Amino acid sequence: MKNVINKALLNTIMRPLLISGLLSVSALSHGQVQAANASAPQTLDRIIAIVDDDVILASEYRERYESVKANFSNNQQALPDDKELQRQILDQLVVESIQLQMAYRAGVRISDEQLNETLARIAQQNRLSVPQFKAMLEKEGRSYTAVREQIRKDLLIQRVQSGNVSRRIQISDQEIENYLNSEEGKKLTAPEYRFLHALIPLASDASQAQEIKAQEHAHALAQQVRKGTDFSKAITDGGPFNINSGDLGWRKLDDLPGFLTDAATSLSKGEVADPIRSASGFHIVQLLSKRGDGEIIPQTQARHILLKPSAIRDDKATEAEIKALRQRILNGEDFAELAREYSEDIGSASEGGDLSWTSPGQLVPEFQQAMDSTDINGVSPAFRSQYGWHILQVLDRRDKDVTEDMRRRIAGNHLHDRKFKDELQIWLQQIRDEAYVDYK
Repeated sequence: MKNVINKALLNTIMRPLLISGLLSVSALSHGQVQAANASAPQTLDRIIAIVDDDVILASEYRERYESVKANFSNNQQALPDDKELQRQILDQLVVESIQLQMAYRAGVRISDEQLNETLARIAQQNRLSVPQFKAMLEKEGRSYTAVREQIRKDLLIQRVQSGNVSRRIQISDQEIENYLNSEEGKKLTAPEYRFLHALIPLASDASQAQEIKAQEHAHALAQQVRKGTDFSKAITDGGPFNINSGDLGWRKLDDLPGFLTDAATSLSKGEVADPIRSASGFHIVQLLSKRGDGEIIPQTQARHILLKPSAIRDDKATEAEIKALRQRILNGEDFAELAREYSEDIGSASEGGDLSWTSPGQLVPEFQQAMDSTDINGVSPAFRSQYGWHILQVLDRRDKDVTEDMRRRIAGNHLHDRKFKDELQIWLQQIRDEAYVDYK
């Protein structure tokens, strides 16, 4: 195992690598940078900046400065001019402090559970377990505890940025239409296909008998898959042929080999094409899945009542109360009226608990499971989720072609992300200008 963390991970856990995207704050003078840098060899810690109700310590600055230099060195990148680098590091610490203070004032918190999930995801992305990830950091001289807390701060900052910047962004239906009609939009939202593929190779000088034998074997394997044999299991029976096979992954039509374009547009999900002859041999392909092209998904319309445990009403009492509401509904009282009166889901209570149409995976697993197991017009048993105690009623079910909805959502997300980058810089400059900063 290599003791090297990839660049994506470094960007996640070490904000210093993001220097190029920081604000440039003209208020920091050359003399102030020199003062901050001059503090590096001191043994005693001291304050180098006051930022509203917070302070930046020389030790924080030194740690960030050394981390930046190490990261540039590890990635074999040339360091920026040292004075400019020092200035931007201090700028970064100031802007981070402002955002963290905003998070604390707004009551934004990152739970240990959320933090653990993020750490596990980072480790998994680098094909490591969490203990292996921890050991790697410590071997490289970095504190796992410090990295963990930095990630917590990063998550807090992401939430503050998302909440404050996203509400500044407005995307009209016309903008989405214009983008979908552009070449870039058409390419981004083009359908994608996922194929399982196997090749029975034939040499360019293969005899007619060899070709017939390969074709017959290809047909036999394709027929096995059609009858329900797992694709990879069927292909293992290569007979006299050395068959290459694999999952081609998600690809747009333009990215598929030419011999697959007809199969992509003509096959339904799960279907197997007749063996396809190319210069390389006979191809056996199964369309595993497709998206963005006749995407039909089951949807459920439901409404619910949510009660949350509190200091006044513990979990057991909350469960008893939601069960009592369920019994009242079974006795003939109106679900919507009870939802308006009792539900503590502020997003749906005023609508009688109506959640409109939802798709699989849109709601938390406990809710999805209860919804899937409840008949139309039926009322579910009381169940617990991370939000509290629920009962729900299924109003209807349908299969919906969501292709156009997906295209519009992809376009909207792309336009949002593009605007977010510009708006973020404007917002960061604004909060920096409004903050009290005193360099010592």
